[in-house]
Amino acid sequence: MGVTEGYFGGEDDSEDELDERRDLFRYVTADNASEYLAVMDQFTQTLLADLSAAEVSEALAKRGILLSPEDTENRCASLVRWKNLMPSARDPRVPTVAALRHTRARFQVTRLGGTVHRQVSKVLQMRDGAREVARELLGSMAVLLSKILSRALQPRTINAEALAADVTTVFTNQAYFADSIRDFYAYLSSVLVRYDLAGEEYASFKGLLLEYVHLIDTDVSRHSPVVLKCLEDLQPVLDHVLSALDSLPGLASADGAPVERLPGRQYNDWAELLAWYSGGDGMSGPAQLRAAAESALGQLLTNARRMLTPGGTGGARRSDLMHLAGLFAQASVEEAHRGFAAAFGAYPARHVSFGPEEADPRDTASTSWWDAGPVDVPVSLRERGDRTARGRTARVPDPGMDIARLQEEAARDLAARQTAGAELAASGALDGTRLTPAARDLLLELVSMALTKELSPSQAVRVEDVDLNIAVEIAESDTDTVIRSDDGDTTFLALAVTARPGNTPAESGTDGPAGSGEGRTPPSTAGGVQ
Repeated sequence: MGVTEGYFGGEDDSEDELDERRDLFRYVTADNASEYLAVMDQFTQTLLADLSAAEVSEALAKRGILLSPEDTENRCASLVRWKNLMPSARDPRVPTVAALRHTRARFQVTRLGGTVHRQVSKVLQMRDGAREVARELLGSMAVLLSKILSRALQPRTINAEALAADVTTVFTNQAYFADSIRDFYAYLSSVLVRYDLAGEEYASFKGLLLEYVHLIDTDVSRHSPVVLKCLEDLQPVLDHVLSALDSLPGLASADGAPVERLPGRQYNDWAELLAWYSGGDGMSGPAQLRAAAESALGQLLTNARRMLTPGGTGGARRSDLMHLAGLFAQASVEEAHRGFAAAFGAYPARHVSFGPEEADPRDTASTSWWDAGPVDVPVSLRERGDRTARGRTARVPDPGMDIARLQEEAARDLAARQTAGAELAASGALDGTRLTPAARDLLLELVSMALTKELSPSQAVRVEDVDLNIAVEIAESDTDTVIRSDDGDTTFLALAVTARPGNTPAESGTDGPAGSGEGRTPPSTAGGVQ
């Protein structure tokens, strides 16, 4: 009915005023919010409360809340800064100067501060369950509007006091009825979206929805046409009603500021009330109630179909989750970690090899998920959590394409290795030579094999790869061998490294006579491709 807008700002308020009014709620979420709430309770529990910080501290101590007078005064000062309280100008009579210092700082609650605290206290005390709808108020409103209409048709004999009581009751009932309707359907919405609604809970909620919602819809359908007819008949004689209400003594502000009047004293109030029942430019209140009831029943049927569908979960998981939460509450940290991993499958991310049918056998348990190929998960398991096989049995896949692909990859790897071997064999003495990264990696592989043999100052060590037709000789030296590459330099400390074709006879000082075969590594040991 526009009451909230009148309290907390309208379109004409400046941004600074809106910021000040937003500050009224800061004490609810500020540090020590419980202390601020307790202080505001002391100022709002009686009318015209004029208290000092010491008095507030003493009153809080009786409630078991220990807050020193200094801390209480700091809390009150913050509330004054946020416009919830205001300092009092009354000068008390005190016996000592010390008492005067604490007593002069007295505070009172502001109008907006008291309104905010009453709303905050109401929200904090509200329950999460359903709230009954004040449906009986509709019939009372129809009777009161009929009385108001009969009085308005006889303007010379209007009893203004009785008329004012009826008008205030009508608008108060309408506001309370609309609030209870909004709370009830908000509760319905919070329950209907629950996926675990099943069993006895579903049965009780179904009774609530089918019986109580139907009862509300019946009352609204019976009384709203009468209320709407009375409001439409009141429009031509509404001036008589407002004139009679204006004749009563009212409140006038001393500083000329506008006074917020009771509902029903202005044309806009009656226009909003008429629009709620008639719809105006949009959907009327009764039409919204019927639409909300139909939507709730539709969602209820959807939940019923879900529970009866063979592919569904078949029941709620709420009890299972509550049982699991109880186990977590009693478990140690290590047991909780193990239980969580077992309940939700939160195991370390590792690639599991599926055996011979693996598309790429190079993806093993040590392969990172970043590098491994994606794993196809069945649609039923991914979307419904169901492992039941559906449809016909799949045909046995033809491994021919995978075999051809693997052969092509092996051929490419062999060609790249042969190219690197040819480059390395043509290099000769490698000190200061520039090699490609592939040739350099092949050299490191052969050198590591050579170093596994015994290296003496008098003899060089020769390692040969028959498949690549390449031989590498290393010997101790007074200088280092530096090999350059695009991705960095490689240095062999105190070693002379030479590469040549495999059929080239070894120089003097090798492990054996040239062409004797000594010092050669068999193909399987040298890493050649068979």
